[in-house]
Amino acid sequence: MNKLPTISTFVNQVRHFAHHHQLFTPRGKYIVALSGGADSVSLLLVLKHLESEFDITLEAAHCNFHLRGDESLRDEQFCQQLCRRLHVPLHLVHFDTHAYADLHHVSIEMAARDLRYAYFEQLRRDIHAHDICVAHHRDDSVETLLLNLVRGTGLRGLRGIQPRNAHIIRPLLSHSRQQIEQYLDALGESYVTDSTNLHNDVKRNKIRLNIIPLLRELNPSASQSIFETSLRVTEALKIFDDAIQHAIADVTTPPRGCTLGGALVGGALVSSAPTKQLGTTPSHPLIISVPRLKQQPSPEYTLHEILSPRGFTSAQIEQIYTSLDTNPTGKIITSCSHELAFDRSTLILQPKTPTPLVRPMHIPETGTYVLSDNLKLKVETEECGDRYEPSRTADCASLDASDIKFPLTLRHIQPGDRFVPFGMTGTKLLSDYLTDRKKNIFEKRAQLVLTDAQQRILWLVGERTDNRFRITPHTQQALRLTLQ
Repeated sequence: MNKLPTISTFVNQVRHFAHHHQLFTPRGKYIVALSGGADSVSLLLVLKHLESEFDITLEAAHCNFHLRGDESLRDEQFCQQLCRRLHVPLHLVHFDTHAYADLHHVSIEMAARDLRYAYFEQLRRDIHAHDICVAHHRDDSVETLLLNLVRGTGLRGLRGIQPRNAHIIRPLLSHSRQQIEQYLDALGESYVTDSTNLHNDVKRNKIRLNIIPLLRELNPSASQSIFETSLRVTEALKIFDDAIQHAIADVTTPPRGCTLGGALVGGALVSSAPTKQLGTTPSHPLIISVPRLKQQPSPEYTLHEILSPRGFTSAQIEQIYTSLDTNPTGKIITSCSHELAFDRSTLILQPKTPTPLVRPMHIPETGTYVLSDNLKLKVETEECGDRYEPSRTADCASLDASDIKFPLTLRHIQPGDRFVPFGMTGTKLLSDYLTDRKKNIFEKRAQLVLTDAQQRILWLVGERTDNRFRITPHTQQALRLTLQ
């Protein structure tokens, strides 16, 4: 039987796939991940065949995970012999995979994956290679798609494996395992077999050994059909991604404090200077307009695309979406990395911040006090004359010093805190004052106050001073408080 058509067809398909997805750069160096199995051996052989045509250089890398006793040593020796015959430089690395898995509390499969890809990336940098070539094929992509479907996935999970992911490229992705074995058989090349792949003791092997054969009973071309569907999903997602980005831009707005050209201290605007940052601000939140969200063709999926990358689960996103009509203002839902608050007609999303943002600080006397890496409070006294002008900026307060008792305390607001807002005569709950100022729950939580020794609030920092300590024509000495 003439085996040349099988070889040339295989090579031509790899050539076409590589060109179509722009996988290789002329004069580039590429690492081939070589396990010794049929997939990686065929990858090395076909790229060696195309090496001069693509104008690239190849080096190989083999990982010995010491998981299969003599088999692991057999695989390593096979790779050494193959690379010597092909005149391809080979990099070898040994791992104590069991120790890594125990240390990081992950499965053996995950440990091997982490170790393998971390090593490949470090090697790529060390030898100044462009990318790492791995031998995932069409059947691997189909298995991944089915696994994602079983686990529950968004649209992107239906793409299967992609030809490129950062510095990982997959030139064999359009080939089936059968085509790979036929290619090796036509070349008369041998390869090693990982015996663990023959047991259905992991999810992927169950898909491979049990599920896909059943699908092929329904349709002998099931794998090819699923793969082609994944390609169509990939193309459709390009349109979807463009549309969803426009939708996200339409429903989100910049942080309220940022639009005013100032910085926030404890949730309050403290300066009109656009470049000034005062350090106690929670991370800039993302504001989601609920009315605009509801106008989108798919409000729930738009919300999913905003929240899912920030660690919110599908169940949480569904809960948030179904709560939009009831508008539970003040309610907070947290993910592993973010917090989301309902606030009237908006959702406010921000990274988790430490609590408290600023630890209570006692100020026994005048001086400069460091509150955080980029925030200081300067406390000083000034003599008042006929022409004394109290501060009128948000980041500086001037108070009558005559009735203020040290030590002062800078802290976050607490339930039940009251003060007399400047220009008023009666006391007001700080929480009510901040609500009137339309502060959201994150801004309220971050708000700072300065109290004296009698726990009287002198200054709602960055917002308003207490009227009881206002500067009057009779003030002889002022206490000046400046955030720097």
